[in-house]
Amino acid sequence: MSDVLAQALAGTAYAATLFLIASGLTLIFGVTRVVNFAHGSLYMLGAYLAYTLTAHLPATVPGFFAGVLLAALIVAAIGVAVEVIVLRRIYHAPEMFQLLATFGIVLIVADVTLWIWGPEELLAPRAPGFKGAVMLGATQVPQYTLLLLAVGPLTAFALLWLMRRTFFGLAVRAAAQDGDMAAALGIDRARLFTSVFALGAFLAGLAGALQIPRESVNLQMDLAVIVEAFVVVVVGGLGSIAGAALASLLIGLLHAFGVWWIPKSSLVLAFVVMALVLIVRPQGILGGGRAATAALAPRAVSGNDFRALTATLFVPAERRLTILAIVVLIALVTAPLWTGDYLLAILSETLILAVYAASLQLIMGSGGVTSFGHAAFFGVGAYAAALLARTEFGSSHGNFVLSLAGGPLVAGAVAFAAGWLVLRARGVYAAMLTLALAQILWSLATQWGGVTGGDNGVLGVWPPSLLSGRPAYYLFVLALAVASLWLLRRISLARFGFALRAARDAPARADASGIDTRRVQWLAFSIAGAFAGLAGALHAFYQGSVFPSVLAIAQSLDALVMVLLGGVNALAGPIVGAVAYHGLLVELTRLTNHWRLLLGVAIVLLALAFPQGLAGMLRTRVAWGRA
Repeated sequence: MSDVLAQALAGTAYAATLFLIASGLTLIFGVTRVVNFAHGSLYMLGAYLAYTLTAHLPATVPGFFAGVLLAALIVAAIGVAVEVIVLRRIYHAPEMFQLLATFGIVLIVADVTLWIWGPEELLAPRAPGFKGAVMLGATQVPQYTLLLLAVGPLTAFALLWLMRRTFFGLAVRAAAQDGDMAAALGIDRARLFTSVFALGAFLAGLAGALQIPRESVNLQMDLAVIVEAFVVVVVGGLGSIAGAALASLLIGLLHAFGVWWIPKSSLVLAFVVMALVLIVRPQGILGGGRAATAALAPRAVSGNDFRALTATLFVPAERRLTILAIVVLIALVTAPLWTGDYLLAILSETLILAVYAASLQLIMGSGGVTSFGHAAFFGVGAYAAALLARTEFGSSHGNFVLSLAGGPLVAGAVAFAAGWLVLRARGVYAAMLTLALAQILWSLATQWGGVTGGDNGVLGVWPPSLLSGRPAYYLFVLALAVASLWLLRRISLARFGFALRAARDAPARADASGIDTRRVQWLAFSIAGAFAGLAGALHAFYQGSVFPSVLAIAQSLDALVMVLLGGVNALAGPIVGAVAYHGLLVELTRLTNHWRLLLGVAIVLLALAFPQGLAGMLRTRVAWGRA
């Protein structure tokens, strides 16, 4: 019984930290509608700043908590700077470009943190005055755990009082319900947005600062915590503080008892619960307000805004762009004649990424279904091809094609099954279901060592001797990539593509016109999964191995960034985005150790200057030149 109590208290203490992070995240989304991926970076900064400040202040109770509060206040100031300099300029841009900008901020913060504090994990001393333990019955409970148990409810009550009993809370609720009406009634939305962002950043920084006596401070804290914070926010209901509190407690206890009772499933339990909650209640446990409604549907386009409407349509390329594409294709085909193995390797990687990004663009650009976990299908394709190639069935050269074909077939089947679940939700909730799927598969790949090799991966996956040379495999990848990109383009411009965009822009009208919108989106989701699986299979044979990282969050983010950089509403967007992103990544990592900083700055600048993406910008400039 004492062990159960100890785990329950540990889970509740962890829930308090999750609530501090998630409450700020849900407040920011509820008012600004920004899915702030940089919220985890603010948490990490709070931990690093608290580590430094508490080390330089007196090792007393007032000194320690003064350092914690000062760290949180500095993070709040950093949050204000981020909101004013970056996010304020793109509040009216599509949500995904806001996500792109916050991802750029993640890279910037990560590199600045690395530059200031170094790559090593930092261990802070235990909190003065809270180094001992208290006996609760037969259970020994650390005093600092009891402190966190008090911080969580106190913060929840303070936030609820702030939202319900003050003018600030009234303004926040008014802006969340109807921002335009709130502005018409005299509420300064710019100042309100900044205030809310500062409060959310303060809470994230406070959560990170309070964690330093409990865990090491490291550069992986941002991505590790933001995923669980998103889970909490979505399960509780976007925009609901009470929902965030309830979901934090649920996930915290699940984390504590999952590690204890079924440790091999601990990585995936939270995502399984999130998927089950969203199946039963797509808006979350306590969701259902204006914020939840906004998250369930893409931003509407005004019927009078013809320019915005036409920006969402796919049009044939200008003649000059067609000529440019032909020239580029000729250069790619002849590349083995005029370049070496290094550039061929970069080109092979870029072509594989272009197919991967184009598969995501089919469901995002044409279908309006955002995916935070597209790596699920890329990784499934890679593992399916690798495991088939390692069997007796795939060991012969003649069966290489069948092993390669297994990637898209298995990935397409997984996408078909997942689509039934994902498409029951919409907006951010659907995106989070794809993230849950990817995380579940990543957990299986990591812990199912007997099949996947675990962290050791699947090794020795090579193409047959006919394709073993770098030029030969490059030409093989080029042929499949060109064919895949052409097919995806034809799908987008065919009647099916128009039906898919109708389901995206006006689902009610599409249904009235006889289009089965759910079936069309489901088929598109399956096709996108199959092409992502093909990219994963090509990646497996190119690398000669497959590791769980092909299913990780970073792999999904790469696809999102490439699509958004290139232009989600441009057919050439994935190609341009893959070239720009991978090219920048390769060159910056070769030239400097601070490549994350430079890449992040480039992504933020592109999000600010070219919200239509690089391909959209190029198309606009060509149209201007013709005019």
